[in-house]
Amino acid sequence: MMGMPFDLVVFYLFSSILVFAASMVIFVRNSVHAALFLVLAFFASAGIWMLLEAEFLAITLVLVYVGAVMVLFLFVVMMLDIDLEALKEGFVKFLLIGGLIAVLMLGLMIGVVGPDKFGADHVTAPERHVAEYSNTEELGRMLYTDYVYAFEIAAVILLVAIIAAIMLSLRKTRSRRTPKVDQQVLVRKEDRLRIVTMSASSQSESQAGEKR
Repeated sequence: MMGMPFDLVVFYLFSSILVFAASMVIFVRNSVHAALFLVLAFFASAGIWMLLEAEFLAITLVLVYVGAVMVLFLFVVMMLDIDLEALKEGFVKFLLIGGLIAVLMLGLMIGVVGPDKFGADHVTAPERHVAEYSNTEELGRMLYTDYVYAFEIAAVILLVAIIAAIMLSLRKTRSRRTPKVDQQVLVRKEDRLRIVTMSASSQSESQAGEKR
């Protein structure tokens, strides 16, 4: 640790926090605690992006995901009637299958981005940019030119997720009333509004009576 560069030490620190928070999202029993650990994972990811000189992405991750999306997640989790006992039973029931899938995904990730294919001796380090470099401008140019279709597909997926969250939070109750449009159209203003003319003297007398 003493001979390692400071950037590498900070990277391993944020990476450890990220792996720990992501693991706790899966293994924690309380849904609210899982959402809070996901917030911690977002902050750790933002720190790693800061090391990559992607300041705009790091700030966007904190403002958008932590400040907006996670608040929506917390509202949905707290509004839903989640049976924790059923979740515990399902966790134990599908633990073996989930473990096998996790091992398979880990093997695929090591095969794709492992040290033999994605190590420091195979990939050159990125060049340091000058002070006038704007990653926001570069990101916007690539996002709306090279990856415009992927950006639109991601927007549609997020819209579907928002609609699904709203539909999950709706509860069918007997006290809910549905508007009757045919009756609302036939209503006249004479049925709802009655204009009463009063003189100033009678109005003052009625106010005095109320005070007494």
